[in-house]
Amino acid sequence: MINVFIKSESHYKIDRKRIKALVEKSLQERGIRNRAEVSISVIGDRLMRNLNKKYRGLDQTASVLSFSLAGGGSVPFIDPPDNILRLGDVVVSYPQVIEAAYQENKLVDDKIDELIIHGLSNLLGNQQ
Repeated sequence: MINVFIKSESHYKIDRKRIKALVEKSLQERGIRNRAEVSISVIGDRLMRNLNKKYRGLDQTASVLSFSLAGGGSVPFIDPPDNILRLGDVVVSYPQVIEAAYQENKLVDDKIDELIIHGLSNLLGNQQ
């Protein structure tokens, strides 16, 4: 069972069912079929800029950031008492999604999917 925790401010229009299905499918395709958890957050540029500055030392916004519970993204962390694979967090900037979707002539949902897949790949140690 894969648990996908999704957090977003109400004025950011996201398709939660689509995101959950995307994450589940992506993790299953990568061989993760056991109990796992991942968090997806959709935030604004101000918070994204603050996170990017705090954790990467870059005083600018980003389209996606990922925070692995494995420390380096290469070895998944499994909590021994409950044997749940806790991957970490993928954070997406909604304003960056809107801008990139417009520039790339893509649907907003498709751009969100692309960024979430990129973030998941980073959590699993696959740099794209």
